[in-house]
Amino acid sequence: MNSVARGEGADQGLAAMELDRFRGELFGCLDRRADELFELVEALLCVEGPVHSLVGLCLAPEHRRGHGALYDAVNSGRINAGRLRETLIGLPLPRMFGGRIVLAVDVSPWLRPDAPTCSERLFCHVYGRGRARDADQRLPGWPYQLVAALESGATSWTAVLDAVRLGPTDDATAVTAAQLRAVVGRLQRAGQWQVGDPAILVVLDSGYDVCRLAFVLADLPIQLIGRIRADRVMLASAPPRPVDRPRPLGRPRRHGAVMVLADPGTWPAPCTTAVTDTTRYGQARTTAWEQMHPRLAHRGAWAEHEGRLPILPGTLIRLQVEHLPGQRTAKPIWLWTSTTEADTGEVIGCWQAYLRRFDLEHTIRLFKQTLGWTTPKIRSPAAADRWTWLIIAAHTQLRLGRPLARDLRRPWERPLSPERLTPARVRRGFRYLRAKSTQPAGAPKPTHPGPGRPPGTPNRHPAIRYDVGKTVTRDTANTSKRPHTG
Repeated sequence: MNSVARGEGADQGLAAMELDRFRGELFGCLDRRADELFELVEALLCVEGPVHSLVGLCLAPEHRRGHGALYDAVNSGRINAGRLRETLIGLPLPRMFGGRIVLAVDVSPWLRPDAPTCSERLFCHVYGRGRARDADQRLPGWPYQLVAALESGATSWTAVLDAVRLGPTDDATAVTAAQLRAVVGRLQRAGQWQVGDPAILVVLDSGYDVCRLAFVLADLPIQLIGRIRADRVMLASAPPRPVDRPRPLGRPRRHGAVMVLADPGTWPAPCTTAVTDTTRYGQARTTAWEQMHPRLAHRGAWAEHEGRLPILPGTLIRLQVEHLPGQRTAKPIWLWTSTTEADTGEVIGCWQAYLRRFDLEHTIRLFKQTLGWTTPKIRSPAAADRWTWLIIAAHTQLRLGRPLARDLRRPWERPLSPERLTPARVRRGFRYLRAKSTQPAGAPKPTHPGPGRPPGTPNRHPAIRYDVGKTVTRDTANTSKRPHTG
């Protein structure tokens, strides 16, 4: 059985070169316990079925070392995360809308409620763990924030570019801003984005303060798109002061009409309205209002802001679809984007990019359910970071090997075309891709039959013989033997 496509076209040749180059660069990013860490990634990619335990990976044929070396590498190894981030940025990235980079940001928790001695835990927001469908809880764990590049079309593929663990004292908005600033800087240094290219789209869910992020990252070539609550209150821009008549007394107004999202009677006339036919949701009706901003106050994140609070104008978008998959009733979605002048095409692209954000959730589900990201009972946060980067490295190899893989489907599964292969299908045949790729990890050193000289090997240094009852030094033992005269 062979999972490598037989036709050696130009695209497949480039894909094979990129896969080999990344494997070599990955090995160079492993500063300590490099051979074992690399073989651990190999076992992640080649083991059959989901990963149910960390120690079970040492039973894979690609893992040539014992379970002791596996635990030692996870606990005491070292990965150059900065170099690995630069390597991930230099790989070919998926794009949308004819070559535009779209980044998705999301947080996923590594729950550790049964480990009270683990350090740097904090309460993580978890959905759907109660009795009700919309019930949520807060459980102790390590939250990780991922940044991934999205691609167009119905797919579950993403390119994970960065991962950061949030600490107990971290400000989520500050960490997100620093992470996005670092990712955009690496994209510019790698030549993925150049001056004159369209702004990078960054899509976020409702848990992020998209307006504050737009203020903090105003100097970057990005356009933020975030979901806001349906009970928010937005403000229009202040009307211009009259010129042909006396001006009113008092300070000029900073805000215009008040728009309550939950009260349609307060909605002003929209600037853009569009209807788009979709495959999964029926007709999608989009309504947009320009120059809409939130009302800020000197509290919360803005408590220490010096001077007058800024006005953050943007475009407010309301998306209403006919139904969700399965003919379920759909509630409207409210989005806010940092661009102030959005035409009909820009508005449609905003909500399409937001819907593609859910592809990152498919990647997180693959990390946890198939690759076993949160399966090990790791007690050290540093070891958890190390294991997270190994998961990202394994997923990146699946993405690079996607053009080379064939569909090794089960008899009861539907066949898929090469462009529609899922990450799990590609992983199913990665063992055959590995046999034709670079393998920089060295063989393990033998520990048997030593210590000592193997049987049948002559002794090159004969042992020194000493007289019984005499104290003889090494220097005197090497001299010529003379009869003892007493």
